[in-house]
Amino acid sequence: MYSLIGTCKLNEINPRAYLEYVLTHIADHKISRIDELLPWNVADKLKPANPLTLSTG
Repeated sequence: MYSLIGTCKLNEINPRAYLEYVLTHIADHKISRIDELLPWNVADKLKPANPLTLSTG
């Protein structure tokens, strides 16, 4: 689990969003195309882990 979180952070992906994405898509996914579910291959489909926020301070 720690490596999953670390890999997601390195790819600027929210680990929870990634896990939810994989769990909802893996059942119907062909095993020969499982690499499509790796974090760096789905990064564009998920929001960044730490999006920039503007302070109106």
